[in-house]
Amino acid sequence: MAEITAPMSGKIWKILVKVGDSVSEDDEVAILEAMKMEIPVVSTTDGTVKEIKVKEGEAIEAEGVIMVLE
Repeated sequence: MAEITAPMSGKIWKILVKVGDSVSEDDEVAILEAMKMEIPVVSTTDGTVKEIKVKEGEAIEAEGVIMVLE
């Protein structure tokens, strides 16, 4: 299993995938809003979304887990 984490502290602006979706390495899976910028969060590996640990609008710390892939 692989975890996709936030590159910096911010707020989850949008989640672009849902549980069960297949993703490839470098696919955008979420958008983080930090310092008035939209920062794309990309998958670090190929896999299937097993669990999404955050909701849109939720604050997250740097390195916080956004989702889990299997």
